[in-house]
Amino acid sequence: MIDYSVWDHIEVSDDEDDTHPNIDTPSLFKWRHEARVERMDQFIKAGEDLEKGLAESKRKLTEAQKKTKNLSSSVTDDAKAELSKAQAEEKRLKKEERDWEKKLEDHRREEKKMPWNVDTLCKEGFSKSVMNVKPDVKEETEEQKEQKHKTFVEKYEKEIKHFGMMKRWDDSQKYLSDNPHLVCEETANYLVIMCIDLEVEEKKALMEQVAHQTIVMQFILELAKSLKVDPRGCFRQFFDKIKTADQQYQDAFNDELESFKERVRGRAKIRIERAMKEYEEEERQKRLGPGGLDPAEVYESLPEEMQKCFDEKDIAMLQTVITKLDPTEAKVHMKRCIDSGLWVPNSRADEGDDKEEDATYEELNKEMGEQKIE
Repeated sequence: MIDYSVWDHIEVSDDEDDTHPNIDTPSLFKWRHEARVERMDQFIKAGEDLEKGLAESKRKLTEAQKKTKNLSSSVTDDAKAELSKAQAEEKRLKKEERDWEKKLEDHRREEKKMPWNVDTLCKEGFSKSVMNVKPDVKEETEEQKEQKHKTFVEKYEKEIKHFGMMKRWDDSQKYLSDNPHLVCEETANYLVIMCIDLEVEEKKALMEQVAHQTIVMQFILELAKSLKVDPRGCFRQFFDKIKTADQQYQDAFNDELESFKERVRGRAKIRIERAMKEYEEEERQKRLGPGGLDPAEVYESLPEEMQKCFDEKDIAMLQTVITKLDPTEAKVHMKRCIDSGLWVPNSRADEGDDKEEDATYEELNKEMGEQKIE
């Protein structure tokens, strides 16, 4: 059987009673409420005073019991007199403790008999607040980002390339639904690199197709940032929006696509120029002569008459030109020709030592007939 008697003693709320028309009802209800709250406060305070009195009585009784115990071990007459007083005090405190307990028990019994009201009808059993706070994420270092990108590409390169070749909105949406792990920054970065590679290879139509998919991924990532959600959870919203977009949104997408393709062409041009410079430097290093000089640069620095001699490979003409030059100037030019490999001394000259570098203009001129031009 369920006991419903507890519901028989409920004090109705202050605004349920009907009042006479001549009575100011709001004021009456306010006074009733204030009076009831004041009675409750007084009752609660009386209970708190009883609990404090009981606690103080227990404390005094404990101290009296300790004192009695200490005196009971003494055999002097004074100690015995003190012991009698301590025992009497202990007895009195025990009676006082029982009185406090009885008063507190009566107070609690009276509390149970009090009718319930709007303030006591229910009490909070427990309270718990949960706040979803995004934990602080440490910013990744460049090395960590590079390693993360490398690992991701090694695992999903085939899937990323497949997505980059798609043309229809529905196909792209379905593919990302089947492969949601591709909706991330690493995919967008790989597609950018892929576009530059295709432009360098002069596969322009294919580059434009991959560029379109790159902007699709970047728009999804930007949408996720604006909504502050995981991009894997909002890519469907992007496709729903782009397929039903107004002309302004579609124009914004197309403008970003065209700007991106221009940036790709610029990056590809820079890469090609850098590759050409590296190639030219490699070729230049291959051309360097035994003295570390570039024969092309040395040739350009020679007087026009000497350039003609090398063009025609005419040693007699070169001897004539040398005799007309200032000896110091002629020595400098011939030394640079040898260091660049433009002039290859004969075997007898190769067998010489460092005196070759200090040879006079006349000695070089005498050896002209025994040397060859390469």
